[in-house]
Amino acid sequence: MKKLLIAAMAISVAAFAAEAQGYRSKKKSGAKQSAKQTASGSTEREMKVSIDQFPRTGQGSCLMAPGLQGASMIGRCYTKPRKWIVLEAKYTTYAKWQDQLTFNWHVLLETKSATENKGNKEGLSPYSYFSTSVTYANIPEGSHAASVCLPPSYLERFGEPKAIGITIVNKNGEVLGGNCESEIGGIKSGTPFWEDQNIMNATRDGKPMIERRQGLVDRSKTIWALVNPNDYEDVMQ
Repeated sequence: MKKLLIAAMAISVAAFAAEAQGYRSKKKSGAKQSAKQTASGSTEREMKVSIDQFPRTGQGSCLMAPGLQGASMIGRCYTKPRKWIVLEAKYTTYAKWQDQLTFNWHVLLETKSATENKGNKEGLSPYSYFSTSVTYANIPEGSHAASVCLPPSYLERFGEPKAIGITIVNKNGEVLGGNCESEIGGIKSGTPFWEDQNIMNATRDGKPMIERRQGLVDRSKTIWALVNPNDYEDVMQ
């Protein structure tokens, strides 16, 4: 599997590296580029979105949910604590206002790290792929947060996140930023693995290495919406 992935990603790595180098070059040019106007009338600095803190992979993304005390007709079903997968990114915008920004999330969970499926008794694929898009509206200049979550059962059955990718797109479809972090052998950090069908459709012994699944949701639809709500802008439905 490792050799297959390494060979498959050679082209993707080069393309993504070139895009990343473009972001770094914009940053280094500073004030000189900030004066340059884009087709929409905004400066290149205003168009930029920087990711200041990328989501953590592995156990670093697994958190206990905040608890709420209250009356219940049935009481508690679970007596032991359960962890969620909470992927959080901190980013900065430079335009006075951004009409909207869409965060496209790509996540690979590794089955062998599942907390309640030791030894992969079900015979699931080694990896599970989750994706979703979240669009924020009316983003003022400054620091903000973006986040998606998976409930405890996903961690327990499908495992921890071992590769995470984000792309940030404005309302005109222009990519303003993005990155990828990976702990998976053969998928290097900075690689848009979700775009490489040789990776996504890889097989071993005739069986798929990656199973596509549903369930990744914006944090506003979970209990985590109550945590630091001012850090998150309005989500377009």
